[in-house]
Amino acid sequence: MAEKAQHWELFGYDIRQLAGYWRGAWRQFLWGVHSPLIARLDEPVRVYGDGAPQYYFAGEPVTHAGGSAAMCEAIVLPDERVLQKVLVLPVAAAADLDAVMALEIAAHNPFPPPDAVSGWAVIGRTDDSVKVGLAVASASAVRRYLARHYAHHDSNTCEIWSRIGSTVVVLQGFGESQRQGRYRQRLSKVALLLTGCALLLMAIAGTYAGTRYLELQQYREMSALVQEQAGAAVRAREALLMASDTATALNDYVSRYPNPQVELARLTALLGDDVSIIRFTMQGRELQLRGRARDAAAVVQALTREPAYPKVSSPQAITKMGNSGFEEFYLDITLPAGDAS
Repeated sequence: MAEKAQHWELFGYDIRQLAGYWRGAWRQFLWGVHSPLIARLDEPVRVYGDGAPQYYFAGEPVTHAGGSAAMCEAIVLPDERVLQKVLVLPVAAAADLDAVMALEIAAHNPFPPPDAVSGWAVIGRTDDSVKVGLAVASASAVRRYLARHYAHHDSNTCEIWSRIGSTVVVLQGFGESQRQGRYRQRLSKVALLLTGCALLLMAIAGTYAGTRYLELQQYREMSALVQEQAGAAVRAREALLMASDTATALNDYVSRYPNPQVELARLTALLGDDVSIIRFTMQGRELQLRGRARDAAAVVQALTREPAYPKVSSPQAITKMGNSGFEEFYLDITLPAGDAS
């Protein structure tokens, strides 16, 4: 059974009691003696008891009322008029201290239940225990004490305290409900303020998120437009590259296969009227001419001196054409590489 129980423990806490631990933690945070909220939101109390009246704030004595008149009064009962007990409970009991203390009061209360008043407060903690101060008194005896020593005939007009060490314990059932009610109102105002701030922050965050979403949509639209324009530019570039490749291919073709009309026009300008071309053959950069002229040697020399014809040769000797006065010549001409003229 011990091993089975250990399966439900985490860092010394019974995880089956997490809800109770949660409620107990919130109770101490909101209503505990050392609560930071009480230290901010509580109000000063004028306390009567030992000697001159004192001012208390959040369960601690102060030198003045903080610039405001104390709306509440409290009377500290002498130790002989209240039963006090300090309980050291295991830390697991923190899950439901209200029930634990109710059982403790029922078990050790010497007064009749209708006449019994009590109060308790956590006065200390360790890693494995909780120290609780418990005070129990007789309501009728408290009222007689108030009437005899403070002329109070209405016990609901003031709070009744009991001091256990340096901690004050408020006995429930007297005038503490007035201060606690105002404390609840302040808690409600703070909760509303925090809720409003949270809603405002959520609205700001939502507005910011919405603005960012709209900006993102605009960026997406701009991105789509830029991509579309970039696609058109890419297509234009591809077309330009294709045109460039085509032009390069044409230039290469022209360089390898010059225009025969250009060469015919060049020969016509170089040769005189007494020169006739009988045959003109052009294969790439190679020209083959067969012609007749009165002075074929002069034709050969003229073409040899032409810069556009770097290589001119005569594969056959010049022959005379009988008594006609003309000579027949054969020429092989090589055009320069890359000549696109």
